[in-house]
Amino acid sequence: MKTRRLTVGQALVEYLAAQHCERDGVEHRFFAGALGIFGHGNLAGVGQGLLQARDRLRYYFARNEQAMVHLAAGFAKASNRLSSFACTSSVGPGATNMITAAAGATINRIPVLLLPGDVFATRRVAPVLQQLESAASQEVSVNDCFRPVSRYWDRINRAEQLVTALPEAMRVLTSPADTGAVTLALPEDVQSEAFDFPEPLFERRVWRIRRAGPDPAALAEAVALIRAARRPLIVAGGGVLYSEASPALRALCRATGIPVGETHAGKGSVRYDDPFALGAIGVTGTPGANIMAREADLVIGVGTRYSDFTTASKTAFQHPEVHFVNLNVCDFDAFKHAALPVLADARAALLALREALAGWQVEAAHRERAARFNSEWEAEVQRHYDRRHAPLPSQAEIIGAVDAAAGERGVVVCAAGSLPGDLHKLWRTRKPGGYHLEYGYSCMGYELPGAIGVKLAEPERDVYAMLGDGSWLMMSSEIVTALQEGIKITVVLIDNGGFSSIGGLSQALGSGEFGTRYRRRGADGQLSGERLRVDFAANARSLGAHVIEAPRLADLEAALAAARAADRLTVITTETDPEARVGGYESWWDVPPAEVSDLAPVREARRAYEAARSKQRWFF
Repeated sequence: MKTRRLTVGQALVEYLAAQHCERDGVEHRFFAGALGIFGHGNLAGVGQGLLQARDRLRYYFARNEQAMVHLAAGFAKASNRLSSFACTSSVGPGATNMITAAAGATINRIPVLLLPGDVFATRRVAPVLQQLESAASQEVSVNDCFRPVSRYWDRINRAEQLVTALPEAMRVLTSPADTGAVTLALPEDVQSEAFDFPEPLFERRVWRIRRAGPDPAALAEAVALIRAARRPLIVAGGGVLYSEASPALRALCRATGIPVGETHAGKGSVRYDDPFALGAIGVTGTPGANIMAREADLVIGVGTRYSDFTTASKTAFQHPEVHFVNLNVCDFDAFKHAALPVLADARAALLALREALAGWQVEAAHRERAARFNSEWEAEVQRHYDRRHAPLPSQAEIIGAVDAAAGERGVVVCAAGSLPGDLHKLWRTRKPGGYHLEYGYSCMGYELPGAIGVKLAEPERDVYAMLGDGSWLMMSSEIVTALQEGIKITVVLIDNGGFSSIGGLSQALGSGEFGTRYRRRGADGQLSGERLRVDFAANARSLGAHVIEAPRLADLEAALAAARAADRLTVITTETDPEARVGGYESWWDVPPAEVSDLAPVREARRAYEAARSKQRWFF
């Protein structure tokens, strides 16, 4: 067999550059590039390989290792998991900085390839700079921390191991059911070692992503359950979007009248103003979705993993004889809630259901009730958008202004704080992909790099990153990356003086916003002094961004128009009243207050908690 003598770093890059995937006859280059920060652990290995192959695999210079994985995840999510990035780091802190974002990618089922440098395989020079020594094993390094947050993990201690590890990595990265973070730990010395690699390893390869159809017996059983149901409800999860199944879902709903509630990952599966669209479901859901969930006798989960926010901590579905049918490519999710599992691609399963249910419809009253809930919720959204809260605007009003500016082609990107709950309820998603929330891990700091990834994946769309002051202070560095690459997004930075979401939760649990507000140390020794002010506009300006300060709602509307006309990334700073909240609708979240406490508000919160927890259910 013909061979090529390459270093491990060079061979790795050559392999990545040759990988493609195909679905429905359309091919995609799987790796759009490689993000990296170099140190002694990867500079001469993977770094040299990227330099040598720079015409075949573009390199992107990131500023923070966690952020570059968030960027890769944002890109892959916006690409419906058909394309992604590789991320390389040095050993030690460079590697471990990626762990948080790796967990987010795996939890959200998003493919990213992580290539952390590792300690010398020869062990001769150990301990090297940044090496964690273990008295129990010389095989252990900090990269073992990636094991529980990776779908596939391997350490390449010999050059020839790369030949079998790379196809396994691609198998997982392109799997609709098992994808997530894939980690290949690369010892510093091995990266630079040469080997005679088999030439076929570097040939162009296309990984075909096939749409698995439903088992006929399972489909027939699901159809029987649906036909027998009086109050069926569809819960649309991220699998609908990743499968590009929105048209199939809409067609099924229009034909049958079954209404739809959307998870965070599934929001945008149906257009916000479709009469069967109930909007967000669960803890951050709308009243219509949550009322119809409570009364549903059959729940049809499509591509959802039923997180606690979707199920309202197992209190959402209260019908005494409720049954579940789960359409999912992943058997782990398909069997949840003692459901009838229909293991299939979401689009294939929905098309099969529509054909099998031809001529059947829900009762007229059920269809009409869903349409009424839809129109009533539209009026409630408009009420929040038109609130005219003073002197500072409410967060809902700010969302309304961004929503109006985004229009048909806009994408909102968010991840953490009080914004996700309000966005889930209020954002009017017009097209699939218009709502991009990282809410499986809800990782502060995702917003900026995630938005950059979305813009790289969909350059024709206007991308708005919405984030609070807490997320900004954690990770604003990737503004420099966006400016370097000429990536234009609009960042709406909301100053609400602290961690508003957790502050509200703390208050609700009787703890009075303890440790959530930006205040100076007071004379009493506590964080009770005057509010700590940060000049976020100056901060963003110092990084090179175009900055617009918008203290009032009218200023924000003008700023959004100016940002669209700007030639580079724009940061719009604004301030809200953190107490002007949207609130919850017909739902509950299990966060246990202290069972015993000297504080009366905590004791009162515990009593309310016990009453609410009594509604939690097991499903058999």
